[in-house]
Amino acid sequence: MPANLTPEYLAAEREYKNAQSHAERIAALERMLATLPKHKGTEKMQADLRRRLSQARKESQKKGPAHAAPFYVVEKEGAGQVVLIGPPNAGKSQLVAALTRAEPEVADYPFTTRFPTPGMMLFEDVQIQLVDLPPISAEFMEPWIPQVIRNADLGVLLMDVNDVALLDQIEFIEQTLERHRLARPQLLAANKIDLPGAEANLAALQDLYGERYRYIGISAAEGHNLDLFARAVFDALGLVRVYTKAPGKKADLTAPYVLQRGQTVLDAARMVHQDFAQNLKFARLYRTDGNRDGIMVERTYVVEDRDILEFHM
Repeated sequence: MPANLTPEYLAAEREYKNAQSHAERIAALERMLATLPKHKGTEKMQADLRRRLSQARKESQKKGPAHAAPFYVVEKEGAGQVVLIGPPNAGKSQLVAALTRAEPEVADYPFTTRFPTPGMMLFEDVQIQLVDLPPISAEFMEPWIPQVIRNADLGVLLMDVNDVALLDQIEFIEQTLERHRLARPQLLAANKIDLPGAEANLAALQDLYGERYRYIGISAAEGHNLDLFARAVFDALGLVRVYTKAPGKKADLTAPYVLQRGQTVLDAARMVHQDFAQNLKFARLYRTDGNRDGIMVERTYVVEDRDILEFHM
């Protein structure tokens, strides 16, 4: 047995030995394969784990369709799920740690992250789920990463803007996404913008790629522009917030209903209660910046971010 097996692998191996069902064995084998160090010395172990995993899945199907969800499936929470895509040591884990209460392992060596690690990022009054992913690189990529990206609402490309291999890394990631028929991220977050020369590097990147991305320079370590990053993610998700009020009462501005851009008053009413949608005649629209009297709007009115609606049946 190789001497450099990780504690995560050994824990998964114990779970496999103690497994009582097909689902538990499959989940443990998946974790063992994901956490096994990938190098020539473990090639036979990798092949053996894949063989055992394939056999366990076949046996599970014979016994019935029920099985545990793969360990890499992250249940969506909040207003949207956003995955961080990038090469090794770009700062994905540090960004998740800075913006959420999650505690991913942060280290200055590559391939620290082996599992998807979710955390909830607060943008003003909206919770957005950030997911730290293992890196994508020519050296190695976890085989399940494309599926996690495909299931997410948004991908953000996070790069170390000072890395000498920056352009090669971007091109490799773009080619990998294209090969798996995944959309290229809209947003590129240039991390470590606080370091000397970083602003010039970002300017050169923008000159080269033009409008291919929306760019934002950040520093996960120093907290630079993290508020702008949260705003950019909110905008890229295409979200709008709607608040409600009862006639003669003040609006509740603490808990918005979150809709997709382009949705209507009727969609907002449906989120509040199905009866509202069925019986709605019109709504009175107020703005957070004033307009005490409000204006009457139809059910088909397209809501905008931070609209206040008073429903009339």
